[in-house]
Amino acid sequence: MADRRLRCRRLRCGGLIGLLALLAAALTVAAAQPYLPGSLGLAGTWRWLLESDGDVRRLILTDSLLPRLCASLLCGGALALAGVLFQQVLRNPLAEPSTLGVAGGAQLALMAVAMLAPGLGAGSGMARGLVALVGGAGAAALVVGLAWRAALAPAVVILAGLAVGLTCSALVSGLMLFNGAGFQALFLWASGSLSQNGWAIPQALAPQLAAGTVLALLLARPLALLDLGAEGALGLGVPVRILRLATLALAVALSAAVVSAAGVIGFVGLAAPAMARLAGARSLRARLAWAPPLGAALLWLADAAAQAVSQLADGGRELPTGTLTALLGAPLLLWLLTKPSGQGGGLPVAVEAPSRRPARPGLLLVTGLLALALAVWLALAVGQGIGGWRWSGWTELQPLLYWRAPRMAAAMAAGAMLGAAGVLLQRLTGNPMAGPEVLGISTGAAFGVILLYLAVPAFPVEAQVAAAGAGALAALGAVLLLGRRHGHAPERLLLTGVALTTVFGAVVALLLSSGDPRAFTLFRWLTGSTYLVTPAIALAAWAAALPLLALPLLCARWLEILPLGEAAARGLGLRLPLARGLILLLVAALTTAATLVVGPLSFVGLMAPHAARLCGLQRAVPQLAGAALAGALVMVLADWLGRTLLFPAQMPAGLLATLLGAPYLLWLLRR
Repeated sequence: MADRRLRCRRLRCGGLIGLLALLAAALTVAAAQPYLPGSLGLAGTWRWLLESDGDVRRLILTDSLLPRLCASLLCGGALALAGVLFQQVLRNPLAEPSTLGVAGGAQLALMAVAMLAPGLGAGSGMARGLVALVGGAGAAALVVGLAWRAALAPAVVILAGLAVGLTCSALVSGLMLFNGAGFQALFLWASGSLSQNGWAIPQALAPQLAAGTVLALLLARPLALLDLGAEGALGLGVPVRILRLATLALAVALSAAVVSAAGVIGFVGLAAPAMARLAGARSLRARLAWAPPLGAALLWLADAAAQAVSQLADGGRELPTGTLTALLGAPLLLWLLTKPSGQGGGLPVAVEAPSRRPARPGLLLVTGLLALALAVWLALAVGQGIGGWRWSGWTELQPLLYWRAPRMAAAMAAGAMLGAAGVLLQRLTGNPMAGPEVLGISTGAAFGVILLYLAVPAFPVEAQVAAAGAGALAALGAVLLLGRRHGHAPERLLLTGVALTTVFGAVVALLLSSGDPRAFTLFRWLTGSTYLVTPAIALAAWAAALPLLALPLLCARWLEILPLGEAAARGLGLRLPLARGLILLLVAALTTAATLVVGPLSFVGLMAPHAARLCGLQRAVPQLAGAALAGALVMVLADWLGRTLLFPAQMPAGLLATLLGAPYLLWLLRR
């Protein structure tokens, strides 16, 4: 009976691999058809391929398409093997190079070296591999360091990986902004392009994948004992922490090799092990045997589809393979989030211990107002010029106000709205890790605008606002619907937000890699640039902010009751559907208005409510006011620093706020 079950599993896995390979082969032949001779037949075509004259069609086949096919197989196998190792050592089926920040760290290191020190990393493939390994290992070390006190608990590792990955992505976006001339080429590579011009990359990847496979098989037996739990494995003499570190190092090395060869290709490391499990590969050895071929076939199919789409769409323009894997993988992650993990080690929904409540919260709010006034004065009067740093008196300041005041005012309004939206979300869900940016709500608003850009060449401001609002509502509804089954657990909500962000990023990649002349301008907005804010835009931002910031005050009683739970809220006579619906509409409106000004990147909606709470503002109304002040303060400072630190170059306020907020998220995880 056992042998029969084993044969059935092998048939299912083999059939799945065969189906993927058959589809990929058909698409590959279709992509290669323009370069094949038409009437030579199979034997004649083979002899033609082996000839040595300089036929351009044969060179394209032998030095581009065939190496690309081999690279897709090797990269897919390596990512799948890394995914199996990550998932086994962390005992979490959602772990893979992208969700752990490893791919982001390797990508950041490669791009930083390529732009800041081109002579260091532009040489051999080995040099690129070492740079990627250092970046991936650094990101992994940071993740492990954050989760070490929690004994590398799966949920803590995943959350730390997401925070590190978001930080690396923000830094990569900043580097691309400062390289406008090579923007499209950089974005193509960063999005995961398998385009080849020789056999160097497949020749470098093949021995690395072979060595990784041998080491994984040597570690398979002790790794299998981790299914008994850490205590059970320790009881059998397995050095659990050393084993985990060694396995993580191997998985990081495999991931870094792929990033150095092809950029970031997400979700293959998640999809291939999941498909192997669904096909019946239950044991670790079975997953190690079947996941790499599945990953190879899956990436081959995605790359062949990318080539076919590129040829059909606009005559051969390059389409990043990573874009298609993201579009396929994000729905898979959302589906996996609806399933019970059965892994344990979740991160409990724990609210911070309340600080000592101040006797006079009004005094604290007045202090916040004074701090904001000081930041406004700095943003208006202090800056860099040709002669360096300079403070401008009133006479010198007047001509500068037209340029400085609107962007400062718009950033202030956006920060205040994001802070208020964060308070509403955290009190609605009872989740201290909730925030409009972290949960993908800001991303949903931007997603709506992107779809509008793709569908309509020119549109009025009202259409942009409506599209952003619809996107924010859709993202918010999806996050809360998927999180409700698991009690809005922090790790589930965060992963759902990341999945939605990935879908959004894939659609953006389609536009940015298309050569559309609006791409770079759109990218600047996505990173939160206030460079083009005019007085009219600033007035519109405040016209939206004032009523939207006042409306939550009418819901103060609801906001006090909701954190007590559904039973207590119903017992106190609260109509939960009505309260939740109105608060969700407020969150969507606040997030939409803020995103239209500073883009979807920042952590202000997560930081500001915590800052208010840690200062002692526990009640709903004082916390709303304190969070709005804190958000406005952070965004004003971010806009000022982004305008002055790298003068004459500028860094977008939203991007700088992200770089300030990501370490805060890491600090929360460390606590």
